[in-house]
Amino acid sequence: MRLLTFALGILCGVGLSAVGNTKPETVTYFSASDVSAAFEKGRPLLEVAGYKIHASRRESAGQAEVHTRDTDIIYVLEGDATIVTGGSVLEPKPIAAEEIRGTGIQGGETRRLSKGDVFVVPNGMPHWFKTVQPPLLYYVVKVAAPADGGTR
Repeated sequence: MRLLTFALGILCGVGLSAVGNTKPETVTYFSASDVSAAFEKGRPLLEVAGYKIHASRRESAGQAEVHTRDTDIIYVLEGDATIVTGGSVLEPKPIAAEEIRGTGIQGGETRRLSKGDVFVVPNGMPHWFKTVQPPLLYYVVKVAAPADGGTR
């Protein structure tokens, strides 16, 4: 549990420092029961300007994804997955502002993710959970690049 708290603290610190010198107006707290409930369904814990924290759950492979503004900082809590990064998204379709999905990735680099791994996917980088050993539980801190195209 100490490792989890430490790792989440590092992930949030990295995410917040990337947002800039924006001073938070309040402290946000999530009890262990709130976090467990979020992981049961896989849902966001917090989404504010500049960053998001998701309690993610995958039971199977997903679509290829590209977040044009968000960098994903992933910390794996449970399960295993094969993730492909880079390459070209197959059949890309915009699903929302700054979000693209596809059926897979051609080319790219394949890695295995397991409990305790931390993985950073820069904004604009195609990525795809090609295989998943369920349940795959992972925190994602999403750090948004400035809308004006500046650096994080």
